[in-house]
Amino acid sequence: VMDQIEQFTGEMLVCGLLSALLQKQPDKARLQAWMDEDIFSESPLGEDQADINKGLALLQAWRRDVWVANPDQAFEAVESDYMRLFVGMGRMLAAPWESIYFSEEQQLFQEETLQVRAWYRKFGLQVEQLHHEPDDHIGLELGFMAYLAQLTVQALEQGDQAQAASLMAEQRAFVEEHPLRWVASWCALVDQHARTDFYRGAAFLTLGTVQEVASILQTAG
Repeated sequence: VMDQIEQFTGEMLVCGLLSALLQKQPDKARLQAWMDEDIFSESPLGEDQADINKGLALLQAWRRDVWVANPDQAFEAVESDYMRLFVGMGRMLAAPWESIYFSEEQQLFQEETLQVRAWYRKFGLQVEQLHHEPDDHIGLELGFMAYLAQLTVQALEQGDQAQAASLMAEQRAFVEEHPLRWVASWCALVDQHARTDFYRGAAFLTLGTVQEVASILQTAG
């Protein structure tokens, strides 16, 4: 059980961090705090996972070679990269919404959006800007994974094995039906189009984390 508590605590921390990093435009004070804390020096999850290690290596190199040399310039580059990749000046280079990867017209608010919304609702959650912001944003899906991991940790700490097993089963279904199906395609686009190793690193860290969580959940059942 201690192992599981550690694994799901790790998932909660990494997914929570990545959710904050990907869901909103970069915030200078928060980025400064992350860099001061050297938050990407290691991951509490998947120390042997290749994509996690690749992501951490890119983020560490970016911090060492780019951020430390000129934080203002580094922040501007990250800000403009975020806009190019995930918001789009004309065309988004790495759309952060699941439904775009499964609809021929690359449209938002498709079936996947509604399926993900139903998952959130099942756990009493709702996106802040319902109907204005698609529920299937990578940052929101990671935030939901962090939330389910937190509930799992609480159940394990209370010794409620039945509840923990039920939450793991729910989480496995969500991860396999949603993030795992499209995160590799999204990561490939970020890798191809990013101008900063900050977002390239974040994308590989996300890919590796989703894969690691899926593999933990497959054996946890």
